[in-house]
Amino acid sequence: DSVFQIAAHESAVPVDELYRCCRIAREMLVPPDLGVSRVIARPFTGDAPGEYSRTSRRKDFSVPPPGTTLLDRLAEENIPVTGVGKIDDLFNHRNITTAHTADNTQGMKLVLDKVRQSSGGFIFANFCDFDSKWGHRNDFHGFATGLSAVDNWLPQLMQSLSFGDLLVVTADHGNDPTTPSTDHSREYVPLLVYTPKCSGTSLGIRTTFSDIACTLLDFFRINGDFPGSSFLKEVLCDIE
Repeated sequence: DSVFQIAAHESAVPVDELYRCCRIAREMLVPPDLGVSRVIARPFTGDAPGEYSRTSRRKDFSVPPPGTTLLDRLAEENIPVTGVGKIDDLFNHRNITTAHTADNTQGMKLVLDKVRQSSGGFIFANFCDFDSKWGHRNDFHGFATGLSAVDNWLPQLMQSLSFGDLLVVTADHGNDPTTPSTDHSREYVPLLVYTPKCSGTSLGIRTTFSDIACTLLDFFRINGDFPGSSFLKEVLCDIE
């Protein structure tokens, strides 16, 4: 998606002032002439070039989704939606109960807490340190450490799931920290799906991200007309 970023050192521009500037930019960069998807406030700290560090107070100002989303359909069916990370910013705060995170570590803790406390609903989490802290900074050591942390956390999450729960782990783009570029990279993203007491099967290479939305609609037994196809039957074949 298209983005417009405003970066400012926190000692020079207070974060609230940076947010105000971004809100003004958001009002300007709208369709049909300037359809920028997100205006991003990017505060940072540090004393010299090479020592600057992005802070956790980044904020996205998004245009409303142009059509019906999975979250809209869940809300219409009174299914609670909890966002962990910057999910609420990405969907312009539409039909989400938010739980902000400062980093991956806090996000993982929040997801575990929400799963253990939940009596039903959809938990949508985004671990953005892989993108903002390591991928865009070409920090492959940090990226590897972050992956190891998630690998160690996943068994705790899997053990906390109830029999009827469904876990989907995926990404929306690549961000290879070993390439010369600091931009997103183009490769197939992972799609890992888990439900208790179900043996593994290959889901193949999917043709669209919408397959996940269709699968989740199917899982919650909600009708929808999104493009793509559900793979729920392949996932639940052993327990139905």
